[in-house]
Amino acid sequence: MLEVVFSLAITTVLLLGSPGPAPLALAATGASYGFRLGLSFLTGILCGLAVVILSAAVGIAALINAAPDLKHVCQLFGAAYILFIACKIAMAPVATSSSTLNMPVFRDGFILNLMNPKAYAAVLALFTQYTIPVESNWLATLISACVVFTVAVVVDTIWLGLGGILKPIFASPKQARVLRVIFAILMIAAVIYAVEQG
Repeated sequence: MLEVVFSLAITTVLLLGSPGPAPLALAATGASYGFRLGLSFLTGILCGLAVVILSAAVGIAALINAAPDLKHVCQLFGAAYILFIACKIAMAPVATSSSTLNMPVFRDGFILNLMNPKAYAAVLALFTQYTIPVESNWLATLISACVVFTVAVVVDTIWLGLGGILKPIFASPKQARVLRVIFAILMIAAVIYAVEQG
């Protein structure tokens, strides 16, 4: 059982920790506003992921298989929202007293991960590829969900922290704008890639 849990954890790091909309948004938020101010956004992202995990656990895969068009509608809506967050990060005011007014907050993080096609694809892949060897399917799913969520908490916190480390390096308004635009472009590229793969 420990071997399967370890494999699940490693694969979760690779799938959820690779650069995608949520990690890049966290890094951009950390770099723009610092770790402490980014915690609300991080919490929203994690709560959104919890809903994704619960949805996968109760059979969203079956629903999408029954109505394939629903998958494409969800992907397009999610991609549009992630593009909105990317623009919000790129266009937020730099080095002004009101600069936190446009900062991504809990709601933005929650909706971002709730509409993130990469999150659904990763969680569904993890749940279908790794079966915890216990007698109860319910318990196996619960253990898998706990492992995936715990790893996501660590990985997403690291992304926010890495962004926070970049904050002093990009302290000038011009450098901060460049960094935000780079992260926004990377988020858009990640969304395009996810939609094309989906």
